[in-house]
Amino acid sequence: MEQPSPPASLPKYLAEGLPKQDTETLDEVQRYIEALIEYRGQSVGINELPETADPVDEPDNAENGTVVKEKVTCGDDSCKCTSGDPADMHGPYLYRYYRENGTMKSEYVGKPGSE
Repeated sequence: MEQPSPPASLPKYLAEGLPKQDTETLDEVQRYIEALIEYRGQSVGINELPETADPVDEPDNAENGTVVKEKVTCGDDSCKCTSGDPADMHGPYLYRYYRENGTMKSEYVGKPGSE
């Protein structure tokens, strides 16, 4: 049996370095990769969300992640929303918080009741 070829997307330093490792190290690398994939697929925990985020039941289009209602500022310096007072902020809007490559990200889902 021939040694398998690495995927074309694998960086050169890994494609050249992995075949040089012993079987025990390769098993450890495999466990690490599986744990990393599982970590990246997890929903964002409630304690990781911004203080202004209010978790809600996930709408059908939520996929992976945690859907929240959140009031936001618009970024216009002349708008009263920049005061930081939740009563002056816009929304609430629905956002989905999720992980991508280990980084927490969010995306706009819609207005509550607009699903």
